[in-house]
Amino acid sequence: MQGVVVKSSGSAYGVRLSDGRIVECRVKGNFRLKGIRSTNPVAVGDYVVVTLREDGTAYIVDILERKNYIVRKASNLSKQSHILAANLDQCFLVVTINHPVTSTTFIDRFLASAEAYRVPVVPVFNKTDIYTPEELAELDYLIALYESIGYKCLRTSVESGEGIEELKAMMRGKVSLLAGNSGVGKSSLVNAVAPQIAVRIGEISRIHDKGMHTTTYSEMFEFMPDSYIVDTPGVKGFGTFDMEAEEIAHYFVEFFELSSGCKYGNCTHTHEPGCAVLAALEEGRIAPSRYQSYLSMLDDKEEGKYRNSE
Repeated sequence: MQGVVVKSSGSAYGVRLSDGRIVECRVKGNFRLKGIRSTNPVAVGDYVVVTLREDGTAYIVDILERKNYIVRKASNLSKQSHILAANLDQCFLVVTINHPVTSTTFIDRFLASAEAYRVPVVPVFNKTDIYTPEELAELDYLIALYESIGYKCLRTSVESGEGIEELKAMMRGKVSLLAGNSGVGKSSLVNAVAPQIAVRIGEISRIHDKGMHTTTYSEMFEFMPDSYIVDTPGVKGFGTFDMEAEEIAHYFVEFFELSSGCKYGNCTHTHEPGCAVLAALEEGRIAPSRYQSYLSMLDDKEEGKYRNSE
């Protein structure tokens, strides 16, 4: 019987079967996934095959192919990853111009990492009701920048209601994850679009903050028919610690499009003659902030830093 994992505690998994029942399952078998050095074999969002036994126990015996996943560095000192969620339809990256400031470096690292793991991201510029005219001008600039390279952006305010219905509409029929720095208003947005699950997510988040052995806990909540919000610990940034230096430019979408025009196939876009990316930067066709973010990722080969800013 097939189902989808809706809850993971690290050792037991809640699986919603095709008939709607949710059963607690254990893992049976060795699920060493090709190309992924992971501490956990199964993640929330995974489509799995379940065997139900006569004694009432249930076991996950197979994992179906993932369309995408998100990871963070494992909590131990190994070079392994911990898969937080799989098969996401979208991630909403909640950012603020001020109160607190979300740096463009954080945004760009997050977007590049999401490209690497094939997770579509929608930047959500929150707290629009509290900004000064200068901050609103910066917001307009950033939205124009990210939309020009293909990212749909939202403006939201829980206080004024701006963008809340659009956000909810975009979540309808989808599996969504909200991420972002502390203080940007993720909880308030969840409460605005899904008050019936906000209390439960808040309780879990408080437990996470207290460090009560919940670093592997993840859960998927249904808040409208076939519409889910995934709540996971540690999703301040994607786990890009395993990204090779030569791959980074591939995940800056505008760099990748331009790179076919570079003179050298292995161009790093830092100093080479005939570099199409450097030419575009000089001509103002690439934002300096995006290029600086790229350089920071290129220079940043210490594994710990690849987990992104907090």
